[in-house]
Amino acid sequence: MNMKKTRRELPLHLMLIPGIIILLIYCYYPMIGFVVAFQKFIPINGLFGSKWIGLGNFRYLLQMPDIWQVLGNTVFIATMKIVLGLVVPILVAVLLNELKHMLIKRGVQTLIYLPHFLSWVILGGVLVDILSPSEGIINQLLNALGMDSVFFLGSNKWFPAVLIFSDVWKEFGFSTIVFLAAITGINPSLYEAAIVDGANHTKQIWHITLPGMVPIIVLMATLSLGNVLNAGFDQIFNLYSPSVYQSGDILDTLIYRIGLLDAQFGVATAIGLFKSLVSFVLITISYIMAYRLVNYRIF
Repeated sequence: MNMKKTRRELPLHLMLIPGIIILLIYCYYPMIGFVVAFQKFIPINGLFGSKWIGLGNFRYLLQMPDIWQVLGNTVFIATMKIVLGLVVPILVAVLLNELKHMLIKRGVQTLIYLPHFLSWVILGGVLVDILSPSEGIINQLLNALGMDSVFFLGSNKWFPAVLIFSDVWKEFGFSTIVFLAAITGINPSLYEAAIVDGANHTKQIWHITLPGMVPIIVLMATLSLGNVLNAGFDQIFNLYSPSVYQSGDILDTLIYRIGLLDAQFGVATAIGLFKSLVSFVLITISYIMAYRLVNYRIF
């Protein structure tokens, strides 16, 4: 019986071979490069010809004057994105669920979902124009109200807020669809029973809709833990400038400048390796929590 099953599934296993080869070449073979984190890497000497310095790059990393500021920026920006990236879609999903006019409901869903498909290269240009201190529509409105213009993309006070809210604006439409799907899975008889008991819309939302969404909310929250050190390189790279390094510089942008601009490949690799190890631990913890809290498994 097992032999028959194996022969029947053999073509399916053979179909996996090209994908496995590509995965090994592009995802696992490059991992050999982590040895650069322990070398004084000189490209002309090759990967295994450079001088081995052990933890020297990590000691240099810890002695950098702005490393803790960068780490703090990364955690703060990523955490706020995760929190608002959960709260806003939940609220919007609940509100959309209350809309009874299907044409309006689908139109709103489409409009809020569209920014998800645009790259930060495009959206960065849009934000630069909108937030321009001289000609941007936001500052024109502020001037019309008698207030001074604000240099949103050049102020350490405002730049993190711009990053957080623009990212939420871009991505909350996608998450809203996930939470709407969770709402549709709630048993309609619960709402009918609540109406019979005299519950209004607010009480139905509080006692039926939100509790029914708890499993997917917990799942999305726990799986987001692995992104605590991923604050969004594409977005920040297209929006930041040296004037906002103090509040907007993150680990990924620091790696870019140290590795590609300053050619300190060993230090940049050390930062990347540290980030990967922390992310691996957080992802492991998040999957354990997801399994224990909502019985979510990937294997």
